[in-house]
Order: sequence, then C-alpha cells, then structure tokens
Amino acid sequence: MKRTFALLALFAGSLVAADLKPVDEAGYGKLVAGAKGKVVLVNFWATYCVPCRKEMPQLVALEAKLRAKGYQFVTISADEPEQLKDAAAYLDKLKVPAPVYVRKAKDDDKFVAAIDGKWSGALPASFLYDKTGKKVRAFFGEVKVAELEAAILKLL
Repeated sequence: MKRTFALLALFAGSLVAADLKPVDEAGYGKLVAGAKGKVVLVNFWATYCVPCRKEMPQLVALEAKLRAKGYQFVTISADEPEQLKDAAAYLDKLKVPAPVYVRKAKDDDKFVAAIDGKWSGALPASFLYDKTGKKVRAFFGEVKVAELEAAILKLL
C-alpha cells in the first residue's frame, strides 16, 4: 500500500504544469512576427482578474473551433511571480494550447506602451493581428466572444 502511494506521489510530481515562457517588449515583437501567415489574438490576463477567468474558457473554445482555418490564440499572464503556479494550474485545467507566456518587463509602463499606446494596462486586454502581423484591433476590458469571433473571421 505504501508503495502505491509513493508511486502515485512520484507520478503526480512529474506532471508538468503549463510552461509560462517569459516575454518582454522585444520578445513580444518576435512572438507576433513568428506567427505571420496566421490570424493571431493575443490575450493579456491574470488569475486575480475575474473577467479574465470568465472569458478564458470561451477563448480556448474559439481557438479550437478556428485553429484549422489559420487562427492562433496566445495568452500572456500578467500575474506576479508568486502567482505563476496558480496561473499555470489554471491554464492546464482549461487545456490552453502552448505556448503560453508571462509578462516579464523591466518597466511595465514601457511594456504596455509598446503593445498599444491606447492601452492603460488594465485587464483583460486582447490584440488582434492579421496574417501579415499587423495589429488591426484592440479589445480592452470584457468583450463578448461573438464580437471577437466576428473580427477574427473577417481576417481568415
């Protein structure tokens, strides 16, 4: 019996949580450039943000629905280092496709300004890019998934 529990504990410890890759301003530009040829929605969220957690399952479902048409969903957590374990667990629970990122900026204000000059940094925030990597739309605050889907479908 003890052996069974030891094996279960060992197995549970080997389960890998979502690997949140750090991204700064330069990394963000590379991330978007690397997705050329696809329509990309980049969503900034955090575990402490109730609207973020409310919309995430819908965004994941939208990604599964449109992936074959050339759509890519990217998440960037704005959680603090001590919250990253919870963020990874949440992403795992929802089966959010990798890669997943965490904001790792030296200066948050510069990071936010580099993403969009009109963005205050408030969450949630999503940015839609066309197949050439050009930002075509920004969504600040809670947005209906039907509105996001309509905007994405125009670009696919």
